[in-house]
Amino acid sequence: MKTNFTMLGGLSIEEFLRNYWQKKPLLIRQAFPQFNGLLDRLQLFDLACTEDVQSRLVTQRHGQWQMQDGPFKATKFDSLGKSKWTVLVQGVNEHLPTAAALLKNFSFIPHARLDDLMVSYAPKGGGVGAHFDSYDVFLLQGSGHRRWQISAQQDHTLVEGAPLRILQRFQSEQEWVLAPGDMLYLPPHYAHNGIAESDCMTYSIGFRSPSYQELAEQFLVYLQDRVCFDEMYADPDLRTQRHPSEISTHMLRQVEQIIRQIQWTKHDIANFLGGYLSEPKPHIFFDPPTKPLSCARFEQAIQTGGVAMALKTQILCHNDVVFINGMAHAVGKDAYRELRSFADARKLDSNMSLTRETLELLYLWYIDGYVVPIACKHIDK
Repeated sequence: MKTNFTMLGGLSIEEFLRNYWQKKPLLIRQAFPQFNGLLDRLQLFDLACTEDVQSRLVTQRHGQWQMQDGPFKATKFDSLGKSKWTVLVQGVNEHLPTAAALLKNFSFIPHARLDDLMVSYAPKGGGVGAHFDSYDVFLLQGSGHRRWQISAQQDHTLVEGAPLRILQRFQSEQEWVLAPGDMLYLPPHYAHNGIAESDCMTYSIGFRSPSYQELAEQFLVYLQDRVCFDEMYADPDLRTQRHPSEISTHMLRQVEQIIRQIQWTKHDIANFLGGYLSEPKPHIFFDPPTKPLSCARFEQAIQTGGVAMALKTQILCHNDVVFINGMAHAVGKDAYRELRSFADARKLDSNMSLTRETLELLYLWYIDGYVVPIACKHIDK
């Protein structure tokens, strides 16, 4: 893919990945020309007051930081006045179709790495303090202006007792004021501080980066449901011990032999990753259709208007296995190609000739609320 993208400042995707991704920051003026945001502050406040939306309110008074988790009451934001504060709403792409459409611009990064779109609002002077993230992030400016200060400093000492990961010592090395449509890319662990120059909204496209510890722990959880030993520990030749409190060499040897039998393959790791990375976050729930179409009517609907994923749905694919919202489906090669195209674009157009296997799976997912016929106009489920 050699095309130069405005959103990457004229760089090709290959140039960006080779020279900047996880290496150094990149400021892109007018990455999204005419972009002024996808929602206003009142709409963002409404989301922050919604039960199944993750939101936070960060305030700074007299040099002290405070943080509250949502959902909030609608009157909460009226009492904040002109103090330094910021409201942050995670997963806006799970609730706003235009936000999900914005994320498609970043599909040059694999879906398995994408986390979500966070939107923040702050009045003049607001921010969340100097900090660093453990993941890659694109900071796209919506309405208003924000000053970003960044630093490659290695000192990541945090303020003790703060509810946020605020850097104790921050030494700005570069700074810019971002206007609507400007975007700043930051690799992991790059210190940064964003301060609102005026009432402003910032769109943060974050990419998940699980720790090796997290992956190892979750893989062991995955394995425990798949390991099966029928026999029990036995010691028919047990002998007396001088010290009964000691674990015997015989017991150690026997248990070691059993544990060494626990093995896994690349297929196991792929199945673990597909399920784990597509698993919805704990706060996410799906809404099945209240009056579901029959299978025949469903097929007619997608032939007429196509089919799309529900905004909260995640599909990943590997070697003829399709993972949707944490569940795995092994499918035939033709169905795999069709469903992989669906996963890539998050929709299938109408008038496509689909295999019976694909149609049956799509209908099953429709009943679960994972996909919707576009003709039904319920993509916001």
